[in-house]
Parts: sequence; C-alpha cells; structure tokens
Amino acid sequence: MSEVKEIMNQLAALGSEQTLKTFRNHGAVEPLYGVKVGDMKQILKKHKNDHQLALDLFKTGNSDAMYLAGLMSKPALMTPAILDEWIEGASWYMISEYTVAWNAAESPYKFEMARKWIESEDELTADAGWATWGCILALTPDDELDKAEIEQLLDRVEREVHSAQNRVRYVMNGFVIAVGSYYAPLAEKAMKVGKRIGKVSVNMGDTACKVPFAPDYIQKVWDLGKLGQKRKQVRC
Repeated sequence: MSEVKEIMNQLAALGSEQTLKTFRNHGAVEPLYGVKVGDMKQILKKHKNDHQLALDLFKTGNSDAMYLAGLMSKPALMTPAILDEWIEGASWYMISEYTVAWNAAESPYKFEMARKWIESEDELTADAGWATWGCILALTPDDELDKAEIEQLLDRVEREVHSAQNRVRYVMNGFVIAVGSYYAPLAEKAMKVGKRIGKVSVNMGDTACKVPFAPDYIQKVWDLGKLGQKRKQVRC
C-alpha cells in the first residue's frame, strides 16, 4: 500500500461525525473525513518534512489531507508554481487562509505571492493573499519589510474592507491586527485605522464565531508588552 493510501485510511479512521458537522458549518467542501487538527499530529510526527508526500496528499483534494499536507511540507522548497497550484486547489477558507497562506509566508516567495494574490477577483485567492501578508508581518524582521508598502496596504484596507468579498473582509481585518501587533513602526496607525473601520461584518456560517474588533485585539497585545514580538513559525 502506498503511503498516501495508508495515510488516507488513517485519516478516515480518525474522522468523526461531530467534527465533520462543525467543518461543514464553517463552509467546508467535500471530500473530507472531519479530522481534528490535534489528531492529525500523530500522523505528522512520523512524516514531518516529507515534502513529496505532502505534495501528493494535497493532490488528493481531500480537505483533511490538504491541511495535513500544509503541516508536513517544507515551505523552503515551495515554488510559485506549486503555491499557485495549491491556491487553485483550495476548496474553502481553512485551506486558503491557513494551509496555503502559511506555506506561502514561510517560503522564499512570500512577497511575490502575497502581492499577486491580493489582486485576484477570486475570493479564496485574495483571501490567501491577505492572510499571507498577515503571516509575513508575524514572521519577518522589521528591517526586511517596506514601511511604505505596509502603509499603502493599511490605507487600502481602510478604503476597501467593507466592500470586499466575505472572507477577504475577515483577513483584511486580520491584516490590521497583524500590523498593530507585529510591526511597531506602524502600530499606532493600525490602531487608528482599526478604529475608523469599526466592526467588520463577515458571514461566519452556522457558527458562534465572531470577527475580532481590531482595536481591542491590538490593545491586548500592547498591554501584554508583546508589540513587535515575532513568531518563529505560523503553521500549527
């Protein structure tokens, strides 16, 4: 039995109706088994950093396998072609916003992909682009970021967030939070933009999830003395 088939069987065994229902309420698209991320980690432990296996798993089109692939891959080996292939294959926001964005942001092509994707008219592609920008801010040293570019993106969010597509609104709001939390040179501006934007309305499906109010979230980070503290990785 191939490793892909073996892992697909393991995922099928780990799936549950309750998790499947939760994912569907969030907008998940079939096929998927409904595997909790924590339960995937037992498979990941054996196959971590098996990049080719990750690519093969993503190609199955199964949402659980695609998410696992995003944890298993080596972002350093990602190419623009593979990243584009991944976003084209993303069926819902858990894949575009997390799996794809995480790998793009930790890849050598982070800026290239983020800049390109946010210009897309496809909701999940633009969603991945803004999510990638948020991850870039969390990971990248300030001296490797272009302050003028980040400022222009903040201005763009302020202009466009309320008219953007549904999930794009969510990650644009997240971008403001990321600037205010991880990028000290523009944190004050991010706070002001967040206040001017106000509450962002996003259809969260049949869930109790809420859109974070950017100023409150940023203030919490400041109060904890964590402004500008970068992360070693965003995948989890």
